[in-house]
Amino acid sequence: MHVMIFGAGYSGKAIANAMKSAADTISGTTRSENKFPNLEATGMTPFLFDGVHLNDDLIAAMGNITHLVQSIAPGGQGDPLLALLGSDLKRFLPKLQWMAYLSTVGVYGDHDGAWVDEESPCRPVSARSVERVAAETAWAAAAEKTNVPLVTLRLSGIYGPGRNTFMNFEKGTARRLVKKDQVFNRIRVEDIGAALAFLASKNERGIFNVTDNEPCPPQDVVSFAATLMGVEPPPEQAFETADLTPMARSFYGENKRVSNAKIRSLGFNFDFPEYKISLTQLWESGLWRG
Repeated sequence: MHVMIFGAGYSGKAIANAMKSAADTISGTTRSENKFPNLEATGMTPFLFDGVHLNDDLIAAMGNITHLVQSIAPGGQGDPLLALLGSDLKRFLPKLQWMAYLSTVGVYGDHDGAWVDEESPCRPVSARSVERVAAETAWAAAAEKTNVPLVTLRLSGIYGPGRNTFMNFEKGTARRLVKKDQVFNRIRVEDIGAALAFLASKNERGIFNVTDNEPCPPQDVVSFAATLMGVEPPPEQAFETADLTPMARSFYGENKRVSNAKIRSLGFNFDFPEYKISLTQLWESGLWRG
């Protein structure tokens, strides 16, 4: 098995860790040679990919890929990798056996706090979520044409070592924003890697929500982290009057509870199904710093 992760960032490194035991070779792309040591430390062979051109080294490596993971976000012009691969994926990927596309639960849009699953309609609100729906559709069409199984992982808010509420406290940026009835799901990064490795081992296809079991108000997570740290939580701020970037504000325009029942029904168990279990583990182990 030769795995290549396009856009081997925070989630990509967790995927590489989870795939180590099954894969003969794991490769990953990055935009900067400065990040090569980070990828190599995770056991990946690094390749440059700027999202605009396929260089000769990358094209040569793609000839041996059996499992492709696409983690690069789309833009206004669509998915950057598909734009280069064209409609015939086997032209560059003759040995391709399985693919995974990392998407977001943002594709569901706003459901007024109701539960959604993989059968729920997509009603994206933000431009980036509209682009995600288009990219999901394009990858599904390419997979069908190539006759290669594709899983689409719809991910909720990603956190884990080095990226979490404790880090926000340390930086002085922790906030308790309150918007009536607002809830969010989240997902520990190691569970993303484990879920993808599980689905690859089963040669699965289709859409799967990869998210925790406990959608909750975001201010509750901050309060719980403060309790673990033994510090006072920041004062509550009303969302309506808070000073937020347009992107941060847009996240609050989508309110839903996302179900992970589909992947659990296949026998997958999340190591960090609830934020209290996860934050406690991060704090007590010291892993929260990354």
